[in-house]
Amino acid sequence: MGEQKRKQSAKGDFIFGKKNYKWLFIGLAFIAVGFIIMAGGGSDDPNVFDESIFHWRRIRLAPTLVLIGFGIQVYAILLNPDKKKD
Repeated sequence: MGEQKRKQSAKGDFIFGKKNYKWLFIGLAFIAVGFIIMAGGGSDDPNVFDESIFHWRRIRLAPTLVLIGFGIQVYAILLNPDKKKD
C-alpha cells in the first residue's frame, strides 16, 4: 500500500509550478536578448577599427539586460507557486 501511494504522489508532482516556469522563460528571454545585443558588429578588415564596439547598447544596455535576466531567474527559483494571494 505504501509503495503504491508513493508512486501515485510522485507521478503528478513537479518541483516548480506554472508561475515558476513562466518567470524562468521570461528571465531566459532577457538573458538571450542581452547576449544578442552584445554580440556582432565587427569589421571584416582587421586593419580597420570599428567604433561601434563602444556603443551604449553594448556597454550599458546589454549587460543590464543580462543581469536583470539573472535576477528574474533567482526570483523564479525562489517563488513559491503554492502561495495564494490574499
